[in-house]
Amino acid sequence: MPRIALSMTINGARYDIETASTATLLDVIRDQLGLTGTKKGCDMGGCGACTVLVEGRRIASCLALAASFSDAVLTTIEGIGTADRLHPLQAAFIRHDALQCGYCTPGQILSGIALLSENPRSFEEIREGMSGNLCRCGAYPGIVAAIAEVAGL
Repeated sequence: MPRIALSMTINGARYDIETASTATLLDVIRDQLGLTGTKKGCDMGGCGACTVLVEGRRIASCLALAASFSDAVLTTIEGIGTADRLHPLQAAFIRHDALQCGYCTPGQILSGIALLSENPRSFEEIREGMSGNLCRCGAYPGIVAAIAEVAGL
């Protein structure tokens, strides 16, 4: 299988890697770079577990060829807060009990951050904006409440 060289910035760190030309962004992030906060769920772009931000825009990394993101600036869940200094949305997720098993939480939080940059004006806009992220545990009320809190609704 042909290999390609890529350079990308993830969470503020520059990475120069060589990978298969068919590798997905998810596979590079998890398997080659060891950033395992981004999850593999359905592997078909339907669940949102693999959500990452590319220059502030959310994408399903399981559907994206890594080759398309050379020189891109990406953010994964590892890049948005620390244990000592949570991102405001991470803190709101805790306050609103917006997680249960936690598997979908990284994708939910990154999608929520991207949605907040779009300035949602209602709970309905939040629900619609988060419709690409599934939570099999059913923590939706807490997720919506956490995003609404950070949005000031």
